[in-house]
Amino acid sequence: MFRSFFFAGFEGATGYNMHGNWMDQVAATHHDKHADGDYRRLHEVGIHAAREAIRWPLVDRRGKYDFSSVRPFVEASRKYQIDVIWDLFHYGFPRELDLFSEEFPKRFADYCYAAASYIADNNDGGTCYFTPVNEPSFFAWAAGEVGRFAPHCFGRGQELKICLARAGIAGINAIRAVIPSARIVNVDPLCNVVPPHNRMDLLEEVSHFNHTAVFESWDMLCGRMLPELGGSREHLDIVGVNYYWTNQWELGREGTPLNDDDPRRVSLSRLMRRVWKRYGGEFLMTETAHVDSMRPVWLRYVADECESLLDAGVPLRGVCLYPILGMPEWHAPHQWTLMGLWDLVHNQSTLGRKLFDPMMQALKIAQRLESRHVLEGAISQGM
Repeated sequence: MFRSFFFAGFEGATGYNMHGNWMDQVAATHHDKHADGDYRRLHEVGIHAAREAIRWPLVDRRGKYDFSSVRPFVEASRKYQIDVIWDLFHYGFPRELDLFSEEFPKRFADYCYAAASYIADNNDGGTCYFTPVNEPSFFAWAAGEVGRFAPHCFGRGQELKICLARAGIAGINAIRAVIPSARIVNVDPLCNVVPPHNRMDLLEEVSHFNHTAVFESWDMLCGRMLPELGGSREHLDIVGVNYYWTNQWELGREGTPLNDDDPRRVSLSRLMRRVWKRYGGEFLMTETAHVDSMRPVWLRYVADECESLLDAGVPLRGVCLYPILGMPEWHAPHQWTLMGLWDLVHNQSTLGRKLFDPMMQALKIAQRLESRHVLEGAISQGM
């Protein structure tokens, strides 16, 4: 699918955090200032694809579009031959827009049409990839259920999830009106909960979460749930799975992940098979990471689990190391987290990049999967 099995994700969240403060992670990490250097570094370590954000609030000025903030990333990706999945709605949206309104899907479709037109006009002829709505399940919970992001609602998570699905379908239709061959990568977290010890009475609730709630956004996009929204398997297209060490917890204790050695943990490969069996087709791991010294340990685990999937013939087409750069916390911008392949070094006027060598060594070992990636890609294209 891409020029490399492992690809990079540049954190692109925008919006208003739980304190009502504006955040822009592209600007916070100085990725906008270092686009050329960031893409050059990817190329040098054998990473030839990336997830990149088109920041809706910066581009859309009451229906008038300015893509100048996108140009540095377009130019850098073309210069270093990096395939890009363009992320169109990563939590942030125009401030005057009501996500529960009839206007939302129309406004989003217009924006998606403009973004697809811009990318098509600046494309070298390869496949164009888009993620219309990033993590609709998580965003519906965070922004609609517990008020952590704008629009800071409570108790409206399911309603917002449906609104996001409706808008996502409208956006996909708009993208394909411009680029009929565009591939859509629908990204959402893959989570698993377990009952607390001695609470077998919660098994039914646990099962509902693991086998229904987690899949609702994807189910709406593919028409399995609420078909009146207009979803289909073609809308779902490529399923993108986001999975971190924090994605398994006891029911009712989100934010407190299960310990690594907890026997109730389900292996990553088993969880990924659950997704593939439900939807079929090609799929991706679109986000995965750990922090601090656990970064190389986690990457080795992910690579081993992916290798077992590939051995079983599962069409996993790539793994995104996300974020590829260290980043500030969404709700505490002065607190920086050591994540990714490069740590950010605070200099006087800019943020430098320092390679985290233990993770680089783990990546070199994990890149053994690249040969499998090339071979299976050739087979899928009929050699």
